[in-house]
Amino acid sequence: MYDVDIIIPTYKPDDRFLESLRRLSKQSVKPNNIYIINTDRAIWDGFDMDNKIKNLSLDVGIDISHIDKKDFDHGASRNLGVSKSKAKYFVCMTQDALPKDKALIEELISPMSDEIKLSYARQEPYKEASEIEKFTRSYNYPEVSAVKSEADKDIYGIKLYFCSNVCAAYERETFEKLGRFKEGLILNEDMIYAACVLKSGKKLMYSAAAVVYHSHDYSARQQFERNFDIAVSQLMYKEYFEGLKSESEGIKLVKKTALHLIKKGKFLSVFKLIYISAAKYLGYKKGKNYPKLTKEQRIKCSMNKSYWERDEYAG
Repeated sequence: MYDVDIIIPTYKPDDRFLESLRRLSKQSVKPNNIYIINTDRAIWDGFDMDNKIKNLSLDVGIDISHIDKKDFDHGASRNLGVSKSKAKYFVCMTQDALPKDKALIEELISPMSDEIKLSYARQEPYKEASEIEKFTRSYNYPEVSAVKSEADKDIYGIKLYFCSNVCAAYERETFEKLGRFKEGLILNEDMIYAACVLKSGKKLMYSAAAVVYHSHDYSARQQFERNFDIAVSQLMYKEYFEGLKSESEGIKLVKKTALHLIKKGKFLSVFKLIYISAAKYLGYKKGKNYPKLTKEQRIKCSMNKSYWERDEYAG
């Protein structure tokens, strides 16, 4: 039917990851192999993950590579997984993404065509997610699918290149032709690759019928750090993001979320939203000015602290 593999980077994997593996092995379009790129062998062994995976008796190939924490790289680690795969298509996922049903891979791969070379899944929040996180997921991942091209800049702004490796499918031939994921990135390897796809004249699809459960209730501090990293990646690769509206998209989301919370009578959540949104904004602004910061300041502001501890940032 379809020739497809799965690539999953892991760090401190848990029972949710094991359940994700089980569900992936039961898909209507079954992957040939699942390639796991794990960071920190000692933690993996401490969780006895080899035996736990073996006990799942999965009807797919499992290939596990271990790397040191200092060597983790959002682009390079995934490229390592892709280099092991020989399939025509591959799906990148994160360890905390859980397929909602058996149609996930089929719904991701079936839209691929001469024009569409990349697709990403809808993310629904877990039941325990906060009201803010639930609305944010529904806003960023609506129920209606969409096909995007470079001609849609004025419609989507910064969201034109939005794509998430929480769960996204790639066509290998195009992936190799465009030079794979950029390496040495602090974040956003998926968005930058999406930009490459669109700039090459091809299209990407948001497939609302392909669904994973995924959500995070980050603290204000974590939101600050994440938005710092987002801004750093945008500044480092500004040729992809210049001229695209970014902050206005954030303001629009905050307004819509606040209105939703008020309608639901979640007034305390409105104050939390304001606090978290301020943290996001400050983190983003700080990230845009990261060249002016010392190495120590960058580490303090960043979620991906090990990124700044590499040799190229020694000074």
